[in-house]
Amino acid sequence: MEGTPIIYFDNAATTRTDPEVLDAMRPFFCEKFGNASSQYYDTGRQARTALEESRGKLAALLGAGADEVFFTAGATESDNWVIQSLALTDSKKHVITSAIEHHAILEPLAFLKKNGYCDFTLLPVDSLGRVSPDDLRKAIRPDTGLVSIMHANNEIGTIQPIRELSTVAHDAGIPFHTDACQSVGKVELDVVELGVDLLSLSAHKFHGPKGIGALYARKGVRLTAFLHGGGQESRRRAGTSNVAGAVGMAKAAELAGSRYIPDGPRQATVIEDIWKALSAAIPKMHRNGDPVGRIPNLLSLCVEGAEGEAILGYLDMSGIQVSSGSACTSGSLEPSHVLLACGVPVERAHGSIRISLSHESTQEDALKLIDAMPKAVARLREMSVTWKG
Repeated sequence: MEGTPIIYFDNAATTRTDPEVLDAMRPFFCEKFGNASSQYYDTGRQARTALEESRGKLAALLGAGADEVFFTAGATESDNWVIQSLALTDSKKHVITSAIEHHAILEPLAFLKKNGYCDFTLLPVDSLGRVSPDDLRKAIRPDTGLVSIMHANNEIGTIQPIRELSTVAHDAGIPFHTDACQSVGKVELDVVELGVDLLSLSAHKFHGPKGIGALYARKGVRLTAFLHGGGQESRRRAGTSNVAGAVGMAKAAELAGSRYIPDGPRQATVIEDIWKALSAAIPKMHRNGDPVGRIPNLLSLCVEGAEGEAILGYLDMSGIQVSSGSACTSGSLEPSHVLLACGVPVERAHGSIRISLSHESTQEDALKLIDAMPKAVARLREMSVTWKG
C-alpha cells in the first residue's frame, strides 16, 4: 500500500545493494571508466588493477585461488557454463543432479537432453530435502561425467551434505559442481573443505549488485570457453569486463566476512521466534525443510486452507513483502517442484510461504509479520468454500 513503510522479507530473491558497495562502485562509472583490456594508458590499467584485486577478494571469501575465479553475469550463467562445458567437451555425458535443483540447472539439462547432447538422473530427497550419498553412489554410471548438487536450497533452505557427496563423486573420478547462490555471504564456505571442483554464485544474493556473479573452477578442471570473441577471463568468457560490478561484488564479499555472516546466529533466532509465534497462532501450518541443517535466514511454511499467493497479497497491503517460493518461478500456477519432491501434498504446496531475512531485518519487523499473517490466513479461510478447519 502506498505510503506504508516496507518490511522486506524476501532476501532469498534479492538483497538491497549495500550503500558501501555502491560507494565502492561509483568511481568505475565516471572517473575510472576504462576498459580493463586496454593496457596502453592509465584508465585502462586502473580498471585492470581493480578487476584483479576484486577477483582476489572474492577468492578469499571462498578459500580459492584468484586464478580459479571467473566473473560471469550471475549464477544462472555460471550453471549453464558448467553444464554446457560437459556437453561439449566430455565423452561422458551423463549428469547426476537432484530433484530440487534450481531451474538454472534443470532447464539447461532438459534442453541438452532433448537435443541429444547429454542424459541426466534426478536424485530423490527425503522429507527434509536432503540428498543421500548412498543414492548418489547407486546412480553413478560408467558414462557419468558430472555431479551437480546445490549447497542450500533456495526455497526451503536445507543445506546438503556436500562434503560427503563430493567424496562419493571423486571416489568415482567424477567432478563435482555446486550452486551456492543461497549460501555465499550467509554461511562460511571453503571450496577446499567442501571438496567441490566448481561453484556458482551471484552478487545480488549478498548485498552486491545485480548482473555480476562468478564461477569457481578448481585448477585442473576441464572448463571450455563459454563466450567467444575476446581474451577476457583467460579466454574463457569473452566480452568487456564489468569492472564496476566486480568491484561491487568484491566489496560485498568483504562485508560478508565482517558483517553479514557473523549476523547469521541472530537471524536464526529471529526465524525461530517467527516460527514459534506463527505455529501457535495458525492451526494446520507446516514447516518445510531441515529445521537444523539450513541457512540461518530462511523459513519455509505451508498453510492449509489458504493459497500462498493470496497470503502474499494480504501481507503486501500491510507493507510486508515475502515470497511463495522461488522468484524465478513467480507467477506460475504450478506447485513448487521442490516441495513436491519432499513429499508435500499438492494441495498443501499451494499454500507455501517463504520468509527470508538479512542483517537489516529487525525483531520489530518480525513482530509485525507475526501480527499480520494470522489475520490474513484467518480471512482467507473464512472466504474458502473448501476449508473445514
